Amino acid sequence: MRRLGAALPLFLLTLGCGYSYYSEPLQPLGSQAPHLEVQDDGGVHFTQGRLEVRVRPMTEDELNRRFQSASVQGVHSTNPYTYGNAERPEQESEDRFTVFLLSVKNYEYPKVLIDPMKIALFADNGREYWSLDILQLTNYYRAYAQGYRGNEYGRFRERQDLLNRTMFPKEMIFSGQELEGFLVFRSLHSDVSDLTLTIHGAVTRFDYRDEPVEKVDISYRFGREVGRLYPGGRRQPSTASAS
Repeated sequence: MRRLGAALPLFLLTLGCGYSYYSEPLQPLGSQAPHLEVQDDGGVHFTQGRLEVRVRPMTEDELNRRFQSASVQGVHSTNPYTYGNAERPEQESEDRFTVFLLSVKNYEYPKVLIDPMKIALFADNGREYWSLDILQLTNYYRAYAQGYRGNEYGRFRERQDLLNRTMFPKEMIFSGQELEGFLVFRSLHSDVSDLTLTIHGAVTRFDYRDEPVEKVDISYRFGREVGRLYPGGRRQPSTASAS
């Protein structure tokens, strides 16, 4: 009876929490820093002279369409950015990762360098998410390559190859060049609504030894609606969610 009495409050608490969490896609916020322009497709565009640095959040649907052939095998889909078309429990609303497309056009400086490992998301509630690199994502998917042979290992290699071809690389962007690729972060927590994506120390000038002498930090503001989803489809947005 003592054990039953101790378990009853926990049961009642669980019974009363008949909801899951939901989140809408990230969108640019109206308040941006100078030199930043919000674009119709959800991207935010930074300009400094003829240097352009554009960031756009990607949804899972967009990533599945972009890599369609790698997103249609259910749980065996090899799209490394999403779950593909695999069915997930109704209460599982989180994306596999949080992904942004970073595009750079350099028609201003002799060369520019943006290090993807110096890019982070800073949520207004204090959470931080730093960009993941190839090694971290390889280790994440290595767990699926059981025994390093057969079909699972083949899918592991396909994911690895796609990441190597499409993630934003750390390399010089010389005058007249353009570079584009994905930034990958862990999935956002359910309590994250407004956040800032910051590119730390984008190098715009170097000395004769190729040492940086001029850098710029670029910060972009995004937000999303988050809240509780109750049986029957009723939604209760969080009071801290972006409008």
